Amino acid sequence: MGKFEGGKVVGSVELDRNFTLSSAFSGASFRRKIINAIRCGGGIPQKPSNKPEKKRQSGSNKLSELLKQPECRESEDEIRKKEEYLEELKRVAKKLQQESNSEEELKINVLEGATDVRRFTKEDSQARTTLALLGVIPPLVAALDAEDPTSQTQIAALYALLNLTIANDANKAAIVKAGAVHKMLKLVNSSNESPKQSVAEAIVANFLGLSALDSNKPIIGSSGAIPFLVETFKDFNEQISSQAKQDSLRALYNLSILPSNVLLILETDLIPLLLSKLGDVDASERILSILSNVVSVAEGRKAIRILPDAFPILIDVLNWTDSPGCQEKVSYILMVIVHKSYGDRQAMIEAGIASSLLELTLLGSTLAQKRASRILECLRVEKGKQVSGGLGSGLSAPLYGPSPTHQSDELLEGEDDMLSEERKAVGQLVQQSLHNNMKRMMKRANLPRDFVASHHFKSLSSSSTSKSLPF
Repeated sequence: MGKFEGGKVVGSVELDRNFTLSSAFSGASFRRKIINAIRCGGGIPQKPSNKPEKKRQSGSNKLSELLKQPECRESEDEIRKKEEYLEELKRVAKKLQQESNSEEELKINVLEGATDVRRFTKEDSQARTTLALLGVIPPLVAALDAEDPTSQTQIAALYALLNLTIANDANKAAIVKAGAVHKMLKLVNSSNESPKQSVAEAIVANFLGLSALDSNKPIIGSSGAIPFLVETFKDFNEQISSQAKQDSLRALYNLSILPSNVLLILETDLIPLLLSKLGDVDASERILSILSNVVSVAEGRKAIRILPDAFPILIDVLNWTDSPGCQEKVSYILMVIVHKSYGDRQAMIEAGIASSLLELTLLGSTLAQKRASRILECLRVEKGKQVSGGLGSGLSAPLYGPSPTHQSDELLEGEDDMLSEERKAVGQLVQQSLHNNMKRMMKRANLPRDFVASHHFKSLSSSSTSKSLPF
């Protein structure tokens, strides 16, 4: 067999000397058809045996039919198209790499080349790999330093780099290795007032793509990109598009996965900003995802705890959201704080977490119910410690006062009264939860607002007891 180069066979196929066909298939024409037959899945003709002439004729007919198959011509067309496409990619790479004595000509070549790279890599994954192998990444990164008052060259290069990173980890790593992150930040700080918005949005999109790769997270985090992303998310002047804000939030989430980046995030005012934005339904789940990463670090938990309204805001999320993702994430945040910070349990109880968790154990997702049950168990243990502490202090009665037996009886009666009040509160919560659940079902079923639930449904709350609740 010959060897393959560039999708074509170089050399000829060696045939057995004893193998002969009719003169119609001799010479170069025959060799070309044999090669085409092999490309289409056919085999090399074998040495004839001493079989009847009829079978040899049948084999010859099959070979003739194989050589005449239209798929062979289609295969040649496909190979030719691929070769032409490869030549186009080579021309694009050459345009980006060629040097010129004229600054204007060089700028035009880079602008055209970057535009072509963006066009070819928009939906073609193979083009992303091929163009990177042809060496387009270094000149595109270098184009970020170009002196262009309009910033058109930089924007074209940024979006070309962005498309190269789509579903391609090797290109993500190569772009960061080429120094693109620092050049992007330099570009943001030095760009004029007019193009700053478009440049910033393109850079945010690049940071989102590049930060998806784990090996890039420490480089981007330590480069100073986090304050830039936080400022983009703030955007008090309303100059950045909503898409860019969402991209900055998603990039911050990617970076917060690395614990060392959480410490850099805490140097900004992102945490109070995120808590203040929790009312935004579109961004709440992403915000809670970031806080879930932050709370895994001791410094992050402290940053959340010291905020005055942190617990009421987080607990309130359980009351207004029906999203399983939000319920699961906020319950995770509260669960980690409860387990790690014993001093915050009383603060959560005072913020009204018990009623929200009880409802979550009834109406939440499976994961949210498990997490709510764990939090309630921790709070129950904390409350049990307080009760036992009260009993201990009661037994240490003053010298002048009721007898110890009488004092303990009074404490036990007080404890019974307290448990009775808890049972009443649980019953009210169960009834309220069932009522809220009924309202949600009515809303989903588009029932009229004056619809009245049946007596059977209302009686469910009276049959429920605190034994079914983990409290």
